[in-house]
Amino acid sequence: MTITDAQKQQYREEGYFILERAIPAEHLEMLRAECGRFIEMMDAEMDRAGTDVLGLNHRNSRYFIAKRYRESELLPQFLFSDLMAEICRATLGEAAFLFWEQYVVKCAEVGMRFSWHQDSAYVGHDHRPYVSCWCALDDMTEDNGTVYLLPYSRAGIRERTEHVRQEGSNDLVGYHGDDPGIPVVVPAGSIAVFSSTTFHRSGANTTGGVRRVYLPQYSAEPILKPDGSGLWGLAEPFLRGGKRV
Repeated sequence: MTITDAQKQQYREEGYFILERAIPAEHLEMLRAECGRFIEMMDAEMDRAGTDVLGLNHRNSRYFIAKRYRESELLPQFLFSDLMAEICRATLGEAAFLFWEQYVVKCAEVGMRFSWHQDSAYVGHDHRPYVSCWCALDDMTEDNGTVYLLPYSRAGIRERTEHVRQEGSNDLVGYHGDDPGIPVVVPAGSIAVFSSTTFHRSGANTTGGVRRVYLPQYSAEPILKPDGSGLWGLAEPFLRGGKRV
């Protein structure tokens, strides 16, 4: 997979680009299988807690299953692959760390909406923007709740801004305008690459099938907690001097 100069420029100027059918077939099947395994594990955690809601996870509706790659022998094969190295070099430069990784799943007919936000809002303090790699594990449509991106030129914002937390969903919301954004309608195996300061949202899944996304995120440097006491998220070395560690 070669990322073009035009795509790199679009990332710098508008905060995103799209790679269609970029994920190799064997990695796509592996990501799907691991997704199913982790959903079963999350349901078991909810059972033990006697609840149907854990953080942003809502049983049989919406799942955000994060920082589990060390529990998988297979996920690192994708996270530290040639494809992800190429994306990091195109967006971050010569240095890259795995900052976060999570599955985002909307179940059939009940998948919840997710409001306009920047990923950087969840860090909650100023930091060097990181890159989000929104990997479609299913064919994405507006009906099954694909992501919508708001280019920098339309948002009028290129930096992290303050968000407010919605009661009930626990979502953070940072854009309150009426621009609907650009829907990412792509086949399975595609990747929407966008900055952590790019606003995005997603609709409900109104279809009879599940909508699964894997979301690895990479930073150019370790991101620390506001008081500097430790890491916010992960800081797994990936690239140094443009080469894999």
